[in-house]
Amino acid sequence: MTIFDVIVIGGGHAGTEAAAAAARRGASVALLTFDAAKIGAMSCNPAIGGIGKGHLVREVDAFDGLIARAADAAAIHYRMLNRSKGVAVHGPRIQADRRLYAAAIQRVIANEQTIKVIEGEAEALRLTDGDRVAGVALTDGSILSAPAVVIASGTFLGGRIFRGEERAEGGRVHERAATRLGDQLRGIGLPLGRLKTGTPPRLDGRTIDWGGLAEQPSDGDVWTMSPMTTTPRLPQIACAITRTTAETHDIIRSGLDRSPLFSGAIEGNGPRYCPSIEDKVHRFGDRDGHQIFLEPEGLDDALVYPNGISTSLPVDIQAALIASIPGLERCRIVEPGYAVEYDYLDPRSLGDDLQSRAIGGLFCAGQINGTTGYEEAAGQGLVAGLNAAAVALDIAPVVLDRSDSYLGVMIDDLTLQGVTEPYRMLTARAEHRLWLRADNAETRLSPVAKAAGCLSAARLEQVHRREDQRAAIDTMLMKTATSDEMCHRGALVVADGARRTLREWLRFPGVDVVHCVDDDVLAASEIVAEAVEDARYAPYLERQARDVAERQRSAFTKLPAHIDYNGIPGLSSEMIERLTLASPATLDAASRIRGISPAALSAILLHVKRLAA
Repeated sequence: MTIFDVIVIGGGHAGTEAAAAAARRGASVALLTFDAAKIGAMSCNPAIGGIGKGHLVREVDAFDGLIARAADAAAIHYRMLNRSKGVAVHGPRIQADRRLYAAAIQRVIANEQTIKVIEGEAEALRLTDGDRVAGVALTDGSILSAPAVVIASGTFLGGRIFRGEERAEGGRVHERAATRLGDQLRGIGLPLGRLKTGTPPRLDGRTIDWGGLAEQPSDGDVWTMSPMTTTPRLPQIACAITRTTAETHDIIRSGLDRSPLFSGAIEGNGPRYCPSIEDKVHRFGDRDGHQIFLEPEGLDDALVYPNGISTSLPVDIQAALIASIPGLERCRIVEPGYAVEYDYLDPRSLGDDLQSRAIGGLFCAGQINGTTGYEEAAGQGLVAGLNAAAVALDIAPVVLDRSDSYLGVMIDDLTLQGVTEPYRMLTARAEHRLWLRADNAETRLSPVAKAAGCLSAARLEQVHRREDQRAAIDTMLMKTATSDEMCHRGALVVADGARRTLREWLRFPGVDVVHCVDDDVLAASEIVAEAVEDARYAPYLERQARDVAERQRSAFTKLPAHIDYNGIPGLSSEMIERLTLASPATLDAASRIRGISPAALSAILLHVKRLAA
């Protein structure tokens, strides 16, 4: 028997973040995986970030996590999404070299002295008296002992692959599934269900007619996913854009009777915000085309990922639909697309530390909790790893609130609402998104990360340097200036003699950062930009802070017995139905009803106050 503080099952994005996070808090960790060479593998799209997802990446990085630094080490295409909108919903996203990304993750894991990588399959959890985890038994008969276990099994738990009429056991193409652990979890009564995800065919980029397609270049301005990245960018590769056609849709319709999605072979629901191409054609029959992004998978790899045509149609139908798309007429499919159906655990059975309420010391992270995406998995892995170490070492847990992070939003959504389809992070899920920006993740979460003791010496030095720079900028912005002085600086304001702080002047349309900040301070451009956004949105941020405090004080506000939820603006018909049926006695009781969002609770609270006035 080998003894550890924490055992992590799975070497994907959730598992590696969990193992590294636990190790940073001082735990000895066993990282159990089928194949050490596949640690950090990008199973689907070789991209990191995006709208909402990029926020999660920056937040994980604020805890000294892996995903942002690995993304920068492998980035061959940078693109800031939503630039035309406010900074709060900007989405940093990179296209990665698949091999370089996995290599970057593997380097970090290999260099962490307290992590031991073990190749093997978990056969069963070892339990004490049925309600506490004690370790893991492997299929080769060996035993790993630990007071905390993190299951980060991705799509491998009970995984089945579907491609037309083809069926295979596996969590990823050409790789086996983890079936025995899933059988045990069902046997001990944990609430498991089935979900589905999918991937598109991989294409040979040498057979694509790039010249006839619209090009999407990498961003010209230089930015990074992590402030710890100091190495130069890799060579950047442009992506291309094409579209499906009416012929494509006809081909897809001709194969729907052979699709496992429509034959009933697949039980689990797929992600609503990333549907298969057959789903799109079936549900949106009036559309004459669907956009496809052709994304190269590496600098020295000819494979191309056609983002937008995930499918489990038969191979012959896939070949025909690809040939019907402009630019892909003579394109060769290297690996056809497929769907994966897998076991997931109802996340409502977990606490806000991602620990099972039924089995002490058991944590779950990633797709086993009903989520989709590398970023959601990494975020849960971070939180599960930090808290698994807390259990093993008897130190303080790390619990995040939805008012301070997208990580908190995600975990609150999962553990309170549960899922009916794979959960994907969206900025619309965060009611405090003006504050929860991707650019200020360090400012928001570094104090929490420092208190958790999970920052390296290099990261602590970076945090302290950044705090000093931000303090100097805030001090400068608290200086006052008259309107005449602002006009002299070049600002377009009315010279009416008014005196305001520079922080207040920044809220005026004719005032820019160059009118308020000295040239030497502008060198810290990212920190200045963050301070400027805080200044411009200060009244809204202050109001949000009051709303948070008021909601916390009002959690036990009594609700009238015969309240008419139809009369409350902002509630969906589904929310009205559930509230009416449940008839909650307090606002706190209403918050625990599935599907009742924090924004809805705010609307109910305001309505009750008006009734009482």
